[in-house]
This record gives sequence, C-alpha cells and structure tokens, in this order.
Amino acid sequence: MNAPARQRPPRTEAQVRIDLAAAYRMAAVNGWDDTVYTHLSASVPGEPGHYLLNPFGATFDEITASSLVKVNVRGEVVDGSGAPVNPSGFSIHGAVHQARPEVECVIHLHTPWGVALSMLPEGLQPTSQYAMRLYGRLGRHAYEGLALGAEEQERLKEDLGELDGLILENHGTLVVGRTVAEAWMLMHLLERAAQAQLRAMAAAGGVVPVVHAELAQRTYDEWVGDGSVWDGDVEWPALLRRLDRTSPGYRD
Repeated sequence: MNAPARQRPPRTEAQVRIDLAAAYRMAAVNGWDDTVYTHLSASVPGEPGHYLLNPFGATFDEITASSLVKVNVRGEVVDGSGAPVNPSGFSIHGAVHQARPEVECVIHLHTPWGVALSMLPEGLQPTSQYAMRLYGRLGRHAYEGLALGAEEQERLKEDLGELDGLILENHGTLVVGRTVAEAWMLMHLLERAAQAQLRAMAAAGGVVPVVHAELAQRTYDEWVGDGSVWDGDVEWPALLRRLDRTSPGYRD
C-alpha cells in the first residue's frame, strides 16, 4: 500500500469499534456472511498485538460496537468477557495483524463469488475497472485445510507480504486496510470484480482482459493517486449515514 501523504489524527478504540460494527452490518446486508463463520477484525489503537473480533455464534447483523471481543494475537480473550471466539479468527487474523501492524482491518470471507474465484487457476483477471484497483495487489495462498496450524500461519504471512489481499485457494478471499473503511471498500471492489468476471465467463465462455500490462498498471496508479486519499475516505461517511437510517443499533 502507498504510504500516507498527510498526517491523519490518531484513531480511538471507540471509533474503531463503531466502524467495525458498521462493517459487519453492511457485510450482512450485502450477503457476505456465512452463518456465524468468517470474520472482520480491527486492531485496537494504542494496544499493539490486540484486535477486535466478533463473538463466535453471533451473526453479522447482530454485531454492535460493544459486543466486539478484544483478543491478542495468541487468540486469548483479554477484555474479561469470557466470550467465545472462533479459532480460525485468530489463526488467520492474528497472523496478519502480527505481521502487518500498520494494518487496522482484516476481512476474510467465504462469499459465493469469492469462493468461486478462488477455484480458478488464473484468479482475478484485469477484465474490469473494479479489478484494476487490485492489479498486482492480490497474492495467492494454497489450500491446506482449515488454516489452524502455526506453520501455515507463517506461509500465509509470507504469501500476503505487503500486498492488499490474498485469494485463499478453494477457500475464499482476504483483504487488509489501513482503516476499516479502506478494507471494506477493497472487499467491495474485489466482490464486484469477481462477479463481473465470473458472469462474463459463464455467458461467453471467456473474457476480454486488458491486453497491455502497462495500461492495467496505469489505471491502478491513477486510482490510488498520490496516496493522500484512501479508499473509503469519500464513501464511508455516506455508507454510515445510510446504515444509521436502516440499522442504527450498530453503534450501541
């Protein structure tokens, strides 16, 4: 990711909790949930090695700012709540937060479009403007089961490196963001790109990629600009206003 071109005010835990709860609610509206599985997590400002996660057994539409559970990268609940958390929530998310302390948010999903994309050997292709934002920014991680082992955590971190996300083969998708808003928007773009590519493949048996890598790279460069505006900066306030109208309880 590009380094920030301007100083941003420090975030508070309350702000992060509200944003993360909002992201869960909007993910549910978009059909990104998988009953009580998969996670959106966010690091806790001022508490290195700690992040917020949904309690295991709650659906995305039930999440509120106060119901989020604080855990450390070893998967231990540290807020005194004793709330249950899914082991995969810290085997995957804990590994990423540990490896990428500059990242605020990690989103890992099992959406139908994302899982279908993860089955394609060529992955996401530069076939739509949505996909251009992620051109050269998605890695791949081979399927190894339920992603619970320490050795796989190391491979996961290596495959992600400094990229914006991963296609988890035969499993789903993962993106990271410097804010919850950025991560949410990157997943939105990945979902849109996957839908467009897979629908075109189903309708025509093939897709028309951008032939020249230079054009795809130029489009990506134009999209991210000088780094002063991050994905989500413009969209997030509008998305929160809509959520306040339709599902205001997320701030509780």
